[in-house]
Amino acid sequence: MSVGEGGVATFWDHLDELRACLIRIIVVTVVMAMVAFCMKDTLFAVVLAPREGSFVTYRLLGTEPFALHLMNTGLTEQFMIHMKTALYAGLLTASPYVLYVLFRFISPALYADERRYAVRITLSSYVMFMAGTLLNYFLIFPLTVRFLGTYQVSPDVDNMLTIQSYIDTLITMCLVMGVVFELPVVSWLLARMGLVDGESMARYRRHAVVAILIVAAIITPTTDIFTLFVVSLPIWLLYELSIVIVRMTGRKKKQTTNR
Repeated sequence: MSVGEGGVATFWDHLDELRACLIRIIVVTVVMAMVAFCMKDTLFAVVLAPREGSFVTYRLLGTEPFALHLMNTGLTEQFMIHMKTALYAGLLTASPYVLYVLFRFISPALYADERRYAVRITLSSYVMFMAGTLLNYFLIFPLTVRFLGTYQVSPDVDNMLTIQSYIDTLITMCLVMGVVFELPVVSWLLARMGLVDGESMARYRRHAVVAILIVAAIITPTTDIFTLFVVSLPIWLLYELSIVIVRMTGRKKKQTTNR
């Protein structure tokens, strides 16, 4: 990176470096999206797999065979869906590089301790987001699709599902579960800032369980108790993990203070 007089980077130097980082991010994301676009059959074989009764989740749970027929209602809809899905796939596959480039840009301004914590937060956030996305794809979304896709108020009313609604629901639920899985990371940050403690989180555990059930009901709007339980369980485990992390963080802060 170019620097100003005296070897100190100026505002415009940082701006040029940021622009270069953004250009690299955009280029890599577009390239990965183009690769995903060209691999149409593979891409949509993965995306559309949960609509078939042969999907791995249904086989493991022993559900009855079913298949959802998706339809297209617009002249340009399938092409636009192809582009949008490829773009999301490209961003997802390019995300490790995106995080690396952004960290390389920010890290020179951090002290050694801050840089170490930044690495932990970045890696933990990425791992937890991907864990939430995978859990949604393999468990939560298939259960939601099976219930809502086969639900009928009357045998005389057939479901006519569009591919647009299917893709939008999948992407939205992946983003929601990815954000929900950031709970331990956010709890750790709040504990580091002294805003929460393990005792208060444990004291309000019952309130948290009610909130978790509400969130699970919003994520999967079904009347199936089993599905609600399956969705609520990992979120509750995340809350319990957050309590453990907050308590450990509090003890470390006390030990550091006593020294």
